[in-house]
Amino acid sequence: MNEKILVVEDEENIRTNIKEYLESRQLKVYEAGDGEQALEMVDTVKPDLIILDLMLPKIDGMEVCKQVRRHSNTPIIMVTARNEEIDKLLGLELGADDYITKPFSLRELNARINAVFRRSKHVVDNQEDVRIFGNLEINLDRREVFIDGKHVDLTPSEYAILVTLSENVGRPYSRLQLLTATLGESYAGYERAIDTHVSNLRKKIEPNPQKPIFIQTVYGLGYKFGDKYEAVD
Repeated sequence: MNEKILVVEDEENIRTNIKEYLESRQLKVYEAGDGEQALEMVDTVKPDLIILDLMLPKIDGMEVCKQVRRHSNTPIIMVTARNEEIDKLLGLELGADDYITKPFSLRELNARINAVFRRSKHVVDNQEDVRIFGNLEINLDRREVFIDGKHVDLTPSEYAILVTLSENVGRPYSRLQLLTATLGESYAGYERAIDTHVSNLRKKIEPNPQKPIFIQTVYGLGYKFGDKYEAVD
């Protein structure tokens, strides 16, 4: 593996332990001790994944995540010492792909990293290269999405949800089913995380996010891809 990881953590001992562990897994690791340094290194290093602590000096993790998402879909795993659901939801709303709560094991962190990389690089097997639904185009080989021919930047989690729903037009998926299919079993018990990703996805692909035509709500259950759309080659 040659992926570059940026570890943003103000506690040096934690940062060092993460760095040494990940380097033993053949990952290239860069470090930042505060939010300002993190934003500088995102531009210079261009990491493949960011491990981002929530509580940082100078610029906090939420603001770092927000600024990164303005110009990049680099996967982000947010680290927090808090266990409040609102913090996790806010991080997901800002575009984080996963979260992990302190204290955590390095093995668990490594598993989360691998899961995010699988989502960001995975191409669904046994499917056509391109799916077209009206003005929405999903290119499975290149992992790209277009609306009216214009490229749409999606995070790995948003893309995974879109691809999963578009596999079976009109089929309702529960939040738990989507969670397992797109984000992994590590999210079990936190199905509402799907709502946040769907909200962000709708803002990017729907003509009117308040009246979605692609990603529709199935009340009391979860979501489905709009019934009137059938994929064409």
